[in-house]
Amino acid sequence: MSDEFAVDKRLARRSFEQAAATYDAAAVLQNEVCRRMLARLDYVKLEPAAILDAGSGTGNAVAGLLSRYPRAGIVALDFALAMARRSRARRPWWRTLLNWRGGGLVAVCGDIEWLPFAAGSADLVWSNLSLQWINEPRRAFAELHRVLRAGGLLMFSSFGPDTLKELRTAYQGTDRHTHVHRFIDMHDLGDMLVACGFADPVMDMEIVTLTYADVRELMRDLKAIGAHNVTRGRPSGLSGKSLLAKVARNYEACRREGKLPATFEVVYGHAWKPAPRASPTGRPVIDIKPH
Repeated sequence: MSDEFAVDKRLARRSFEQAAATYDAAAVLQNEVCRRMLARLDYVKLEPAAILDAGSGTGNAVAGLLSRYPRAGIVALDFALAMARRSRARRPWWRTLLNWRGGGLVAVCGDIEWLPFAAGSADLVWSNLSLQWINEPRRAFAELHRVLRAGGLLMFSSFGPDTLKELRTAYQGTDRHTHVHRFIDMHDLGDMLVACGFADPVMDMEIVTLTYADVRELMRDLKAIGAHNVTRGRPSGLSGKSLLAKVARNYEACRREGKLPATFEVVYGHAWKPAPRASPTGRPVIDIKPH
């Protein structure tokens, strides 16, 4: 990923802090993807005692995870403190958490790329639409692999390259700045999983199209969930009215049946952390790879 498309994490954190109060009402797509991910757990044989919700946002997965795994302890982790606090507020009033594996819910403010947890402490790592905000997804996968116990499952979703393609096209030629994030192809994410030691990765994707009356409505929705342009190549100041008017005119070429489409390529993935390999004598097998 070129530097101009790298995420300014300081700005991204501030954006999500500001959006915590408006996120739930605007996160239609995020909530739908969450429901579809939860449905996939119906086909997974797993009884986790400890679940890490990595990039939890306001905790939209908490109720579904607790419903499926009522005895599990859940840690909701987000790098925006205001988001983590809203996750904590979803804890059922009759449940307390004495430790991670004791059932219930706690919230932690932290970074997926530098997880503040011990190795092998989670049985299930869940991450819904958060990896696209990370500059080093391979580092994040390595951290998620580290905190999973052997036999544990990683389940995640992210956005693929066709996400917001109409908006990206509408901005082309308007100036020399970046306005839409660059998203990673699912095949590259799958390769990263294998490189980080995960086994049996399964990747798939679907296209979800939302429709809007105009470009401003789309931008208001993106702002309400904190999805500002936080690339390092963004404009240094506010976009002028003439630029926004040009983008709106360009976007009009996409109008269909009276509505403007916004494409989202939703990538789903899951993989397992395998048990360490052992030799016939029972000793662990350690691969030595040349640099």
